[in-house]
Amino acid sequence: MREGRELHRRTKADPDLNPNLKFSPTACRFCTTQPTSSTRPSSSMFWRTLARHSISPISQCGLNHPTRTFVRSSPWSRLTRELTPHRFARSSSGTGKVPSSIHEQVAQQGNRLFSQVVEKPRIRNQILFFTFGSLFVFTYAASRTNFETEAWTRRLLNTSQVWSPSSITSVDLKRAQHAELIKSLREGFAAITGKAQEVPGLIRPWLSTLYVAVMQPYADASEGKRLTWKICLLNAAIFVAWKFRRLQGPMTVRFMHNPLSGLSYTLLTSVFSHRSFLHLAFNCLALESFGSAAYYYFVKEQANSSPPQLESTATWHFLAFFLSAGLFSGLVSHVVAAKFHYPRMIAELAKSGSIKRTTDTWASAVAASVNTAKEAAKAAPTTILPSLGASGAVYAAVTVTALAFPESQVALFIPPSFPIPIQWGVGGMITMDLIGIMRGWRMFDHWAHLGGAAFGIAYYNYGPAFWHRMRQGTLLEPEPEPELPSPS
Repeated sequence: MREGRELHRRTKADPDLNPNLKFSPTACRFCTTQPTSSTRPSSSMFWRTLARHSISPISQCGLNHPTRTFVRSSPWSRLTRELTPHRFARSSSGTGKVPSSIHEQVAQQGNRLFSQVVEKPRIRNQILFFTFGSLFVFTYAASRTNFETEAWTRRLLNTSQVWSPSSITSVDLKRAQHAELIKSLREGFAAITGKAQEVPGLIRPWLSTLYVAVMQPYADASEGKRLTWKICLLNAAIFVAWKFRRLQGPMTVRFMHNPLSGLSYTLLTSVFSHRSFLHLAFNCLALESFGSAAYYYFVKEQANSSPPQLESTATWHFLAFFLSAGLFSGLVSHVVAAKFHYPRMIAELAKSGSIKRTTDTWASAVAASVNTAKEAAKAAPTTILPSLGASGAVYAAVTVTALAFPESQVALFIPPSFPIPIQWGVGGMITMDLIGIMRGWRMFDHWAHLGGAAFGIAYYNYGPAFWHRMRQGTLLEPEPEPELPSPS
């Protein structure tokens, strides 16, 4: 009985459930304008939620009121706003009539072309992000390198009186750092051995063996290889995060660069993002090989700089190079997609929409469908794909290695694995990317590959001198040594 009375009360009060009930005029919550009619407005002026028993209905009066949206502004959202009833209510000539169908909305747009309604994605913010981002990472890397070099120099001077500021070299600083690394690894092994006494005796030997099996290659590897391993571990962690279904939505926005999204920071985050295991494996293998070679080239060029400068580590130099190369390769891909692929795609869509085909007979309809399919196969792609991966930064390391060590040879780790000159291999990779661009292949981001290769060529020619000037510009002023009192 109680449910029956409640349903009867709601039926009498709700206009949707009782069609005989008249709509009582109420003031708009945006202004004080009263409706001109006492009857219920037409359904075209209302957008009601499905759950109206739990959420109050949402209504709009059709007047000139601002609307709010929680959707990120994009070319497609701007196109949607072009077709909203508020836009037509403002543009109508004093009638205030809101179009009730999409056909009337399109008709009121006038003679505006489809390519004029859809705005082009911009590239200014991405260019500024690359410019200032690269300048920041190189400035920080140079300052950090100078700070660590000064700290290790003072440490050697305080260790023994044998050392003097003129006798210390960059090799001595690197040897001191490696000795400190070995010392810390031995302390870690002693700590693991001490804690292993609390575990069962069957597992105890395996802990020590596992620690030695992991840390011994790490201690024996060069500093460049250790750095590339750390970058690969970061890539692997982001790859694992992709496998969680709950994180795939946010990561699609924040770890993939979409040229139509308007975001700039994804140029950086997408460098470390890989969704495919093969993509991750190939990039990490190439980075471990060619990245360490590029690291060694930076060390050698710094040792030959004039005037000479001490450098305890090239880690920050390589990180600045790697990040800037990744940003530049992503920027090249973004510019091509925004200024070439996207306008071409919009032009093709506008062209295909303006063509009128006569299909009076069955044969003409079949011929028209066949011709449409052939034209679609030759037309521009109808989607702008997002990009991700460290391939552009790896390409930069590959080209630097090929130019710095032209006599080197490379071989694949899978058959056929015969050695070939490194410049032949790099030339073949660049040629494949050029063919992919001309043929329209979309499996890889060929423009990002070419952008990374171009960055590597430019950095080989001008990078060492630029790094030398950056270090000189951020060099810390040495503190004056206190004067010793003269003996009495």
